[in-house]
Amino acid sequence: MRSSESRMPMADILHIPGNSAESLRGLLQELSPSFTAGESVGIKIHWGERGNESFLHPRYTREIVRWLTELGVRPFVFDTTVLYSGGRRSGEESLKTAAEHGFTEAYLGCPVRIGDGMDGRGVVEIPGGARHFPSVQAASILRKADAFVIFSHFKGHMESSFGGAIKNISMGMASRAQKQRMHADAHPVLSRKRCTRCGLCVEVCPAGAATLPPDGDPVYDLNACIGCAQCIALCPQSALKIFWDTDITVFQEKLVETAAAIWRVIGPKTVIVNALIRIVTECDCLPGNHPVIAEDAGFIAGSHPVSVDEASIRRIGAEPFDRAHARIPWQRQFAYAREIGFTP
Repeated sequence: MRSSESRMPMADILHIPGNSAESLRGLLQELSPSFTAGESVGIKIHWGERGNESFLHPRYTREIVRWLTELGVRPFVFDTTVLYSGGRRSGEESLKTAAEHGFTEAYLGCPVRIGDGMDGRGVVEIPGGARHFPSVQAASILRKADAFVIFSHFKGHMESSFGGAIKNISMGMASRAQKQRMHADAHPVLSRKRCTRCGLCVEVCPAGAATLPPDGDPVYDLNACIGCAQCIALCPQSALKIFWDTDITVFQEKLVETAAAIWRVIGPKTVIVNALIRIVTECDCLPGNHPVIAEDAGFIAGSHPVSVDEASIRRIGAEPFDRAHARIPWQRQFAYAREIGFTP
């Protein structure tokens, strides 16, 4: 049975327990989106990095496709290219990864697309206007769909503590250049005691900023580093940590500011759905089977990403994220959203 969240209008936030596709369908049937028959509706998802085992199974996305089809609209699924090396850096590789994970047109019942084009150059410039970005560069898919469903796997994240709708919009719908602007203040710091000189950081660095001398420890060219943090996330010895050139709160603000700019374009005809299931420590952008940190808590839907993410945190509790990613000021995301008017 669905429930309405306290402090939110009943029409704005809906919750349903369970972790099945049938549970999600029950939630979707309670929604009344302002879609018009025949419109093109993009479903923003994350189909997981190659080697990731924690991403949401495509059966959930298929339920959204079926629901939209019954409403008489034309759904398609999309994600964007990424900064780092791996299975999603180019459109071609990303579609291969999507297919490997089961996100195919044959299974989903709709097209699967790359939101910023196969070469990552399909971008648009939109107004920013807050503290950090006079303008924001986003995937051109913003101008190619009539409406959107933002379907997010709510889980932990090494730089923002949690990742939900805000992050799925900001990082997930930004261009590669905008992604780099958000990450620009982060770089790796090496613990020589932990490092085994395995060379993985050199192998995975998409910018060529890491080198391994024959007789020394890894070296990082901070002028070349793009701040993607892939070396930090994938180090098998946890020998690398993030050092922020600015206060880590700046990253939280940039994340929110980018989402706010994109939301001003897509917000009037967008539905937000968070899946509070398989809540793991890390983002689906990292390979591996990450540990679960909280029990499944169902699905939450609403009309604004900030409201839905806040409701998700309340439903799960902050403690699992604080334990997994200590000292990350995730609360700044919600405070800054209110400061810049990114609210329902």
